[in-house]
Amino acid sequence: MTQPPQQPPNDPPNTPPGAPNTPPAPPAGGFGAPQDPPPGGFGQPSPPPADPFGKQPQQPPAGQPQPPAGPPPQPPTVPAGGYGAPQPPPSGGYPTPPAPQPNGYGYPQAAQPGYGYPQGPAGQPGQPGTPPQGYGYPTQPMQPQYGAPQPAGGGKKFSTQMQIIVAAAVAVVLIIGAGIVYSATGDDKGGKAEASSSGSTGGKGGEGGGLAGGDEKAPANTKSKVAFQFPQPVVTDITTVEGSWLTDKAYVKSGIAEINGYDRDKGTKLWSFPLAGEVCTASRHMSEDYKTAIVFQEAKASKENKYPSCNQVGVIDLAAGKLLWSKGVTSATGGDEQIRFDEVTLSGTTVAAAGTSGGAAFKLDTGAELWKPKVGADGCYDGGYAGGEALAVVRRCGTSDAPQLTVQALNPTTGAPLSSFQMPAGVDYASIVSTKPLVVAADVGDTAGDGSGISDFFSIDAATGKLIVRIPADAEKYAARCASTEVERCRHMVVTNNRLYLPTERHDGTSEYGDTNEIVAFDLATGKLLGGRADAGDRHTLTPLRKDGTSVIAYKESPYDKGGQVVSIDGETFKQTQLMENPSDEAVRTAEKRFSLDSAELIYSDGRFYMAAKSVHKPSTVNPDEKVYLVVAYRAE
Repeated sequence: MTQPPQQPPNDPPNTPPGAPNTPPAPPAGGFGAPQDPPPGGFGQPSPPPADPFGKQPQQPPAGQPQPPAGPPPQPPTVPAGGYGAPQPPPSGGYPTPPAPQPNGYGYPQAAQPGYGYPQGPAGQPGQPGTPPQGYGYPTQPMQPQYGAPQPAGGGKKFSTQMQIIVAAAVAVVLIIGAGIVYSATGDDKGGKAEASSSGSTGGKGGEGGGLAGGDEKAPANTKSKVAFQFPQPVVTDITTVEGSWLTDKAYVKSGIAEINGYDRDKGTKLWSFPLAGEVCTASRHMSEDYKTAIVFQEAKASKENKYPSCNQVGVIDLAAGKLLWSKGVTSATGGDEQIRFDEVTLSGTTVAAAGTSGGAAFKLDTGAELWKPKVGADGCYDGGYAGGEALAVVRRCGTSDAPQLTVQALNPTTGAPLSSFQMPAGVDYASIVSTKPLVVAADVGDTAGDGSGISDFFSIDAATGKLIVRIPADAEKYAARCASTEVERCRHMVVTNNRLYLPTERHDGTSEYGDTNEIVAFDLATGKLLGGRADAGDRHTLTPLRKDGTSVIAYKESPYDKGGQVVSIDGETFKQTQLMENPSDEAVRTAEKRFSLDSAELIYSDGRFYMAAKSVHKPSTVNPDEKVYLVVAYRAE
C-alpha cells in the first residue's frame, strides 16, 4: 500500500539479506506445475529491500570446507556475543532442559500467531502458581510483583566440543534422577529429538496419558510438489497486499485493491471483488463460517490524494466470495473526520478496530456499531485490540515520554472491561500474544536490545486481572518477536496447553558449518521452563507457526541445497512428525527461501502449504528478469 513516508510498513519485506543468488530464470509459466497466471496478469517486480531483522539462509561460513559448486554467497560473520549468539548455559544444563512436568491443563486455544484459521473452542484460564527453584532453568520466573527485569546473559560462547560435554553430563543426570531417556539423531535431512518417560509413551489420543494432539496427520508421502505460484503484480511503489486465509474450498489472498479466491489445489481463480482502495491491514482470525475483517483505503491513490486514509473497515465472506459490508466511523471525541485505523481483529461475532485517533467495534454479520472506546480527560485511549477466543485491549495513558499501559479483558458485545492489569513502569509498548489464556509480551525498560520487542512475558488471570507469573525471556537466547506498531503483531511463538512455545536463537550445531536451534516451552502457571525440547537438527532451524490442538505446527528451514519442511511437534513429548518436505530443485528452493519468516504469511493445513508476501515492490533495474513471487503453494504428492 502506498503510504506517507513517515509511516513505513509494519513488517519487513519478504526478502532476507544474503539470499542465495537467483538461478537462471525458470521456464515460462514459473517452476513446478506450469500454469498461466490469474486473470489480470502479474508482472515480474524486483526483489524487496534487505530484511532489517537480519535473518539469513543457512550457508557454510568462510574458512570451512565448501560444498559442491553452485552454493549461494556466504553470509557475514556474526560477532561473538552479538544478535542471535547463544549464551553459555547456566549451571543445571541448558541447552538440555529438565524432565517433563506433569500435565494438568491441555485445553486448546485459538490459533494466535498463525494466519487464516477459524477460532477454536474456549478454554480455562491458568491458575496462579509460585515458581519453584528447580534444576536447570536458564532463567527463573518472577513473582507477581514489579521488579527490575533480569539482565540479558553474557559471557563467552561455549565451543561445540564443550556444549557436547555439558549436554552429555546433564543427560546422565536426567536419566538417573528423572527416568528420562533422551534420544537425538541427526543427518543431512535434519534431526529429531524424541523424549519418552516412564509415564508416557506417545502423547497422542491418550496413549500413555499424553496430550490429545491435533488434527494434522502425516500423509502417506510427505514429499511435496509445487501446486501453483503467482508472480508479484507490477507496482510503482511499496504496496501492501496483507491477508491470506484458507477455507475448506479456497485459498484467499489480498491483491492490489482487490480480494481474490483461488482453488486451494489448482490455483484457478474462483472469485474476485474490488475494493475502494488498497488493503491496509487484515485480521488473521476467521469465524467458524469463514468470515474475516480487513481495513482498506477510502480510495485509490491519485495525484490529488497520494495517501488515501485507511478509514474503511470491512468484513469478507470468504465462503461466498464477497465483501459483506464496509464503513467508516468518526471519533468518539466528535468532529466529522473519520478514524484512521491501524489494526483490526475479530472475536466471536465482534469486529474491533483501533487507531491513534480512536476505535470502534461492530457486529460481524451486519456491521452495526456496537461501541466506541471512551477517551478520558487524561488522554487515555485504546491502543489496539487482540481477538481470537476472547477480546483484550492495551489502553494507553500518560505521556509519550512516560506512558502507562493497562491490559484489559473486554466484554466483546459492550466493550466493558472485565479485568485490568497495569503493566510495570518502563513499558512503552505491549503486545498481546494470546487472549485465552491472556499472555502479554513487552520490552521492559528497553532491555531486550535486539529489536525483538520482548524482554518478558506476562501470564495474566483474565478473570481477575492479577498477574500469575512474569517470565523473563533473554532476547539473546529466544527468537520470538513482536512489533511495536500493532498490539496483535507477534510472531514465532505459540500458546497452547497453558504453555508458551518459543524458538531459541540460531547457534552453532555439531557439523562443520550451518546453524541450528530448538523449540522449548514455558509453563504459564509457574513460569518454569518445561522438560523436553524439539531439536531442529544440524543445518536446520525451527519456527513455530500455529497450534494444532495440543501440538505445534512448525516450519523447518533447511540448508541452502534443500527444500524446507513442515513438522508437527507433540506438545508434551516434543516428538516431531514430518508433514511435508518441499522440493530441492534449485529454482523451487530459491523461490522458497526468498520469503522472510519475519514477514511472510505461512499457512499449513491438511497437506497443503502456502507462502505469501505481505507487500510488493517496483521492478528492479539491476535484474529486471528475476522472478519474484506473490504466492507459492505446495501440496503433498
